[in-house]
Amino acid sequence: MKGLKQRLKKGEMLIGTFLSLGNAFTTEIVANAGFDWVMIDLEHGIGSEADVLHQLQGIDRTQIAAIVRVEGFQRQRVHRVLDFGADGIMCPRIEDAVQAELAVKAMYYPPKGVRGLAKMVPASNYGKDFDQYLREAAEDLLCVIQIETLAALNHLDAIARLSDVDVLFIGPSDLSMALGIFGQLDHPLFVKAVHAIIDAAMRANKHVGILLLNLDDLEKYYDLGVRFFAYGTDAFFLSMGAKQAVEALHRKRL
Repeated sequence: MKGLKQRLKKGEMLIGTFLSLGNAFTTEIVANAGFDWVMIDLEHGIGSEADVLHQLQGIDRTQIAAIVRVEGFQRQRVHRVLDFGADGIMCPRIEDAVQAELAVKAMYYPPKGVRGLAKMVPASNYGKDFDQYLREAAEDLLCVIQIETLAALNHLDAIARLSDVDVLFIGPSDLSMALGIFGQLDHPLFVKAVHAIIDAAMRANKHVGILLLNLDDLEKYYDLGVRFFAYGTDAFFLSMGAKQAVEALHRKRL
């Protein structure tokens, strides 16, 4: 595993991005760009679980960590991608501590959790390194819980206090929509919600993450205590790169 949890504990700022295309080649290109982590997106991304394995194989040749955003907190959704070799899980739309605890338990083997055990999987080098993986999984898997609903805002302390929740991750688009102020990230209601999430995380000695919609906001959130940042997607980078190339070619022609 890539030690992402340990780096967070040291207070490092970690930057990552989402992978939404489900493509092994674009995944490897992005993974070599210099991020600390990437998030393979099964909630909104194009790819399926079958694509995750190939993406993880490409990432494995790099030094960055691979997290998978699963569709839900159900045990089979979580342990399947962990068996593939993911370094952590992001669970979207968690609404209370009960759901968060189910997500956490799905990540860990008994007696700590309810993850099913299979030795002959990529995560353990098909059984060859299972004992090592068993130790590392208990210490290094990263659990990221998304806070993006009104219900979650009412259960922040209970979610943050769960021992194996590592990061409360702010989803600005969904959260602002839930607050009735979609996209208005400077609105007092959104600012209040962000502060509440950060305060709950700090009280529980946990970490906070956020998806940056504007790079200029990084310093603002860093000063508030956020250390786990995401920006963009592979699809976004491809689109912007193509657009910039076309614009540059037109400038040359004219």
